[in-house]
Amino acid sequence: MPQNQIFDLLLRNARLRGGQTLQDIAVRQGRIAAIGPALTATAVVEEDAGGRLVLPGLVDTHIHLDKSCLLCRCRDAGGGLKGAIAAVSRLKRDFTIEDVYERGARTLERAITQGTMHMRTHVELDPLVGLRSFEAMKRLKRDYAFAIDLSICVFPQEGMTHDPAVERLLTQALAEGADLLGGCPYTDADPSLHMERIFALAVAHDVDLDFHLDFDLDPSWSHLEEICRRTMAAGWQGRVAVGHATKLAAIDDAALGRVIALLADAGVGVTALPATDLYLNGRDANHRAPRGVAPVHRLAEGGVAVSVATNNVLNPFTPFGDGSLMRMGNLYANLMHLGPESFGDCLDMISNGAARLMRITDYGIAVGGQADLIVLDADDEADAFGGIAAPLMGFKRGRKSFVRPAATLLM
Repeated sequence: MPQNQIFDLLLRNARLRGGQTLQDIAVRQGRIAAIGPALTATAVVEEDAGGRLVLPGLVDTHIHLDKSCLLCRCRDAGGGLKGAIAAVSRLKRDFTIEDVYERGARTLERAITQGTMHMRTHVELDPLVGLRSFEAMKRLKRDYAFAIDLSICVFPQEGMTHDPAVERLLTQALAEGADLLGGCPYTDADPSLHMERIFALAVAHDVDLDFHLDFDLDPSWSHLEEICRRTMAAGWQGRVAVGHATKLAAIDDAALGRVIALLADAGVGVTALPATDLYLNGRDANHRAPRGVAPVHRLAEGGVAVSVATNNVLNPFTPFGDGSLMRMGNLYANLMHLGPESFGDCLDMISNGAARLMRITDYGIAVGGQADLIVLDADDEADAFGGIAAPLMGFKRGRKSFVRPAATLLM
């Protein structure tokens, strides 16, 4: 690098994953222009990471901003998946653009200050809510672009083959700015036709797909094989993901091995959603409830693109959540008995691996990459992940987008 260059941002004394020597990160026009120890350079803005761990902005592959923060309206949902769907369905008719925007913004701001800089939000479309939630998501995407890249996935939560209006709404949303399409076969009276129509729409509009799939612990049936088969038939390898897939937690090792090979061949990614999957699954087993979360670390070992994500926040599906992907990854590691030797792999599930699943280009801390950076309140990768270290500040495309000062004891 030529000496004495002037950059837009110079982040000094950053500790990068796997590195021993502190590095300076220089940014110009939103991209990383140089990385090295003690760079001889000046910048419009200079910040000191103080030897703390710096990661690329985190990636949440699966969240529902449109129905977040609903606890105050439906605390008596009755529990379980069907009860949660029914409770939100009763509320959707009265959703307004302003209401969805306000609740979504509340959750989005929490996620941003927890270090998330890329997010895929799933948005329900049906005759009850029309396009109102979708319109709110488009506003959120525009208004918070300074801090996060928001991708909008429209999908029919309550099925589509029963009412032609649902497909018309999906088609309209795809024409008006939706980024990709989702599906939910297990809620449809004709799951196979549901998948057929969703794939046809995706091919017609040239968009990626992300399905809610196999959300129970009954291993006697599954839609995953059909998803893989349709993915290969459409030539959509690498462009399809599924969320939940909790049946994978209920099959034996031999069956899991066959599924891993099938997913890898089809290029279908899988997202585990620990908070929701734990909360809703296994209720009939009382105190013997199984974990009920897809073992995506096993899938990653077989070459499958995987991620761990948030799903729902403060609603009947998951009455918890603070937007922290570090907390979600940590929860997953606890569930799967993964120790420090696997912490790096779990970090990948909310960063590099999640970016792969979402096909985000120029991701990561490398020269030429997009300058999305977070500084964690820790100087060691294992301590940061094990201790759920809070981000102290973040830079979106090289511009400071949030600060969270470290806690201070007053003696």
